[in-house]
Amino acid sequence: MIGETAGAAAESDMQAFHIPVFDAVALVVYLAGWFGYSLYADRLALARRPVAVVMNDYRLRWMERMLERENRMPDVNITVSFVRAGQMFASTTILLMAGSLAMLGQIDSVREIIAGLPFGRPAARGLMEIQLIILTAVFVFAFFKFLWAVRLFNNMLVLLGAAPQPGDCDDDIKRQYPQHMARFLQRAQHNLNLGTRAYAFGLGFLPWFLHPAFLIASTVIVIAMLHRRDFRSLSLKALEDLREHH
Repeated sequence: MIGETAGAAAESDMQAFHIPVFDAVALVVYLAGWFGYSLYADRLALARRPVAVVMNDYRLRWMERMLERENRMPDVNITVSFVRAGQMFASTTILLMAGSLAMLGQIDSVREIIAGLPFGRPAARGLMEIQLIILTAVFVFAFFKFLWAVRLFNNMLVLLGAAPQPGDCDDDIKRQYPQHMARFLQRAQHNLNLGTRAYAFGLGFLPWFLHPAFLIASTVIVIAMLHRRDFRSLSLKALEDLREHH
């Protein structure tokens, strides 16, 4: 009798965390879309000069101009604004993580709300727990990217303070120092971009609570939106046009 009870409990636990085939396919499409686009935008398509690559040119020009100035306060103020942006995103992400974790204790209420929505198909309790855990993991990933970006931008302030004065710069320093500074700044901005990209895919994750088909559709929409912003936006064209005048 005890063995039958234990077997039934184990079977119940397995069913509670069972992911239906359609939901599993939708999740695979979501993850493949996220990581695939990140690989494409950050590595494979750099020759197409997305916004991040074009901005690297401006960061290099900024560091070259910084070495020419005795007063570095404008450079410090710009970097401080980056620090504050990262801190704002990090603090907001903590609230999002807390909210998604709090929903784990209100799953029945969430299922009732979803059931009352048009086209809503409330997931089983076990599946919804998996959904909320994955959503929390997305925000955890974003938080650590924002946190690392804040630290790098803070380190950038130290590098600005340690930069040589114009009279102390020879030709080698004028050529190499801005390149190293721009590369460091690019890594900080890259982490900030990864965090904001996680936000976009985090929002794209929400339709899964209604139906797995909506998750596939939202993944395609998010990728299309990010691609347009990174490779085909009007702001990118403006940046390229401005670069020709520098």
